Amino acid sequence: MTQRLTLTSLPLFPLQAVLFPGGILALRVFEVRYLDMVRKCQQAGAPFGVVCLHSGDEVRRAGAPQEQFHGVGTLASIEQLSSPQPGLLTLLGRGSQRFRIVRSSLLAHGLWVADVEQLADDLPVPIPEDLRKTATALAQVLTTLRQRHPDDARAITPTSAQLQDCGWVANRWCELLPVPLALKQQLMELDNPLVRLELVGDVLERTGIAL
Repeated sequence: MTQRLTLTSLPLFPLQAVLFPGGILALRVFEVRYLDMVRKCQQAGAPFGVVCLHSGDEVRRAGAPQEQFHGVGTLASIEQLSSPQPGLLTLLGRGSQRFRIVRSSLLAHGLWVADVEQLADDLPVPIPEDLRKTATALAQVLTTLRQRHPDDARAITPTSAQLQDCGWVANRWCELLPVPLALKQQLMELDNPLVRLELVGDVLERTGIAL
């Protein structure tokens, strides 16, 4: 069994969002604690960790309760970074590997850092025949998204190989579906991509979205 890699003092960005491996992250960064962190990550070519909040707010306010977040997140690598005005950064990142927090601490200036254990990537699993409709429907939704919102970072053109992979199709659906964050977090944490896609298929059938 391959030993899992660990990262120490990984900077965290708690958000009201769940980032999936392969997913796109678009952020407007203006808090001092994150401006400094993002610049340092960009200079070092290093990732930061995205974790989903289950209480507290993204923006720190005086007297507000401390942020609390889930113990499993996703590494984000910066692909584009610009500064349209002083004190503001716009960032486009991409999710890579999932991780589990071993321990975390809050620094004096409000930045969370954590020692984390990286989780294994999804194994490539072909989509079974009874779930092929989820891939077909996803391709149709992405085509519509490209036509209506060509500037949307999610409006990608999938490859044939991607549309045949359980994990990739499940993750893209999880990003698009209007379901509670708690459910998205549970789906992201699942180690079995086939089970994740089966659950996505159940949600699609219950809601009647695109099927």
